[in-house]
Amino acid sequence: MCMQGNFRGMAKNPAKFECVNAGNWADFSRKICLAETYSFWPGNNRITPFRKPSNYVNLPIMPNDGSQTPIELEKNYPAFLADIKIRIRAAQYEALRAANKELLSLYWDIGSQIIDRQEKEGWGKSVVERLSKDLQVEFSGVQGLSVRNLWNMRNFVAQYQNDPKLQPLAAEISWTHNVVIMERCKDPLEREYYIRMVKRHGWSKAVLVLKIESKDFERTMINQTNFDKSLPQNLNDEAKLAVKDDYMFGFLELAEQHKERELENAIIQRVGPFLREMGGAFTFVGNQFKLEVGDKEFFIDILLYHRKLKCLVAIELKVVEFMPEHLGKMQFYLAALDDVVREEGENPSIGILLCKAKDRLMVEYTLKDINRPIGVATYQVTDTLPEDLRGLLPGPEEIAKLLIDL
Repeated sequence: MCMQGNFRGMAKNPAKFECVNAGNWADFSRKICLAETYSFWPGNNRITPFRKPSNYVNLPIMPNDGSQTPIELEKNYPAFLADIKIRIRAAQYEALRAANKELLSLYWDIGSQIIDRQEKEGWGKSVVERLSKDLQVEFSGVQGLSVRNLWNMRNFVAQYQNDPKLQPLAAEISWTHNVVIMERCKDPLEREYYIRMVKRHGWSKAVLVLKIESKDFERTMINQTNFDKSLPQNLNDEAKLAVKDDYMFGFLELAEQHKERELENAIIQRVGPFLREMGGAFTFVGNQFKLEVGDKEFFIDILLYHRKLKCLVAIELKVVEFMPEHLGKMQFYLAALDDVVREEGENPSIGILLCKAKDRLMVEYTLKDINRPIGVATYQVTDTLPEDLRGLLPGPEEIAKLLIDL
């Protein structure tokens, strides 16, 4: 009986494959794992080195109990390795979660004790400074025991101890993220938004700071869509969170005056940052996506897919101010996408019209008679922060309702 395989040290060329007597397979396997490159000639029980060909390739050494040939091992090993990697990463993640939970619990306890002593014994700043100094002497090299961080612990408890919603949510993100949100956001709903977004999208500290500085909360909450009447209730709130009122595209490095094709090309070249600014749940499908309707061809500027909504998202770019006729073309695109491209089980396609500027009242009137789900937004290609938008925010009850879906 002969067994053939792409053994360790054998060439990719099948003509170089060697034949091994099954009776000598176990011994051969042990020797070949220790040697460089060998040929085995059945009948003479002799293993002799042979010269490595130019297309020589090293394959991973895998344990073999004699039940599988190298070909079978090579076929099964990648799935085995992938499974082990998943298990290791899952264990690492759980370990980090457990460590973070213990750290936040410790900081909450320290902050609570500081507040308790301040209230009962009238301790002031000097005691916190002394406590920090003594702890750093006792636990040399341990981070997080500075005067500033002790005050952060105290403020963390003071601001969240009477908030039954935020307190458990804050325990699900890192201490560093909590400090940023606590220091930069004073409104409870705004804090809840950023806590949920960090948890959902895994924002780094730098990304979180950027989102807060660019008023991501306000720009999301004041978006203009017709989703209330064009989408079922189970999709409405999630869809509203998927569209912002204004997008910050400073990373595109475009001049203030530019053409639509220049804007599109810049987005395609920086598609990663573009998707992050869009919200994190989008994947890129294509640009100039072709639709064939009848004997004519039409092209959507950018086509995305929203993983949570499970729907296609058509994006049209306009380097001019919003005009009502822009939505007629978008309605046509969405109808064609649903009829020709949408797969079974996917939800209705959504459109986002990105304009250089818009009149909010004009957008509101235009969306009233549109039956396809569309949002109208503006974009900025400079780092200029938007004006104060808090006067345009919806009521607290509506915001709280939206945040439940994050």
